[in-house]
Amino acid sequence: MQHIGKHIAGKPSHKKDKATERGEMMQYFMQKLNRARLRDGLAALTMGRMGRLLVAIPTPDLYFLKSVCDDADKRSGIDGFSKKFWWEISPKNHTPEAKKEQEKKTKLKFNK
Repeated sequence: MQHIGKHIAGKPSHKKDKATERGEMMQYFMQKLNRARLRDGLAALTMGRMGRLLVAIPTPDLYFLKSVCDDADKRSGIDGFSKKFWWEISPKNHTPEAKKEQEKKTKLKFNK
């Protein structure tokens, strides 16, 4: 009789691929944010923390968030992505009062 490990060792493992669409988006955000965080001397975000931050945002909305943050990165430079990401995921910035305040700031900015 031969040991069972001898027969199993030569075969490739059949691990399930747990990669998901949402997980890929979370990794994308984590990598982009960690680049700026590490440069600034802050601790890197983990996948668990990203999951907690994005728990209330549906997966299709993550694609919109990605496009908005990428556009901000192109327009604003180095910290545009990070700044836009943190502003967009904050629920207090999306209340009716906050939207009115943002409109006021925009009008004042363009009327100067």
